[in-house]
Amino acid sequence: MTKQMFDQFPEEMWVAAVQVATVWTEPASAREIDRSGTANPTNIEAWIDGLSYEMNLALCTENRVQSQLLFGEPVIVTETKGDWAHVVIPSQPSKKDERGYPGWVPLNQLSQVKKSDWQKDQTAAVNTDKAWLENENKEKVMKLSYMTILPAASTDDNRIEVVTPLGNHYISRDNAELFRTEDGLRKGNGLDIVKAGEPFLSLDYFWGGMSSFGYDCSGLSYAVHKANGYNIARDAGDQAAAGKEVAFDALETGDLLFFAYEEGKGALHHVGIYYGDGKMLHSPQTGKGIEITELKGTKYEKELCAARRYWQK
Repeated sequence: MTKQMFDQFPEEMWVAAVQVATVWTEPASAREIDRSGTANPTNIEAWIDGLSYEMNLALCTENRVQSQLLFGEPVIVTETKGDWAHVVIPSQPSKKDERGYPGWVPLNQLSQVKKSDWQKDQTAAVNTDKAWLENENKEKVMKLSYMTILPAASTDDNRIEVVTPLGNHYISRDNAELFRTEDGLRKGNGLDIVKAGEPFLSLDYFWGGMSSFGYDCSGLSYAVHKANGYNIARDAGDQAAAGKEVAFDALETGDLLFFAYEEGKGALHHVGIYYGDGKMLHSPQTGKGIEITELKGTKYEKELCAARRYWQK
């Protein structure tokens, strides 16, 4: 997180204290079936596996879920209501709130930490599909998502000691990239962005998903840009409103493609990543997995309405 983002936080700040904290539209949005996703600790895999297609789809059609937070991701708490906290997420830009993406999170999924503990010279980012957070005795504590980012306290040849809401723990060096906090993650190019998405082929779509347990379309494009040093907006509409405009006959690998109803003239509803050679990498919809698909001759060819580039050569 950049210094400018940290400047928004008080000395005692809040961070996500579970592997993935789902951000809900309202406290009443979470259902009994969602308990594995609203508890502490969470079991995100059990929650997602336990949802029927209809229950999964309702997260979208009934406007229940907005986004997700990864373990240790800082938030600003703007209000509490019973067992819930209204937050904004500075690391997820949004037109909904200039401070960051807004929504409700169970209060038991947040912890207060000292800002000074989160401002280390080095930072560790999980760069594999999943990674285990371990204690000092190498016992597994929590399965972390790709692009979970935590302050680094120390490192040796095998493990990185990271600062967490649970106290200092460890991540294998095989599962994380260490970088200077001041510099941020290395900026990649368009091919790097596509390569970052390939390991998630066939991963089931999950509405509001921002983790490697399940991404939605804009969550995937956000994550692969984050992995390459670019902090873009969280939602597809906001992603389409920024970046560099790209003509359809000048597309390059790693560009974002946007799609709208009514053959491109209606409301924007989807984003994918240009894979090259007329193909797209994307997370399509509930009930389907992340895929690489041809554009020509599909509904996507008709609905293509914009292209944007965030990566730098």
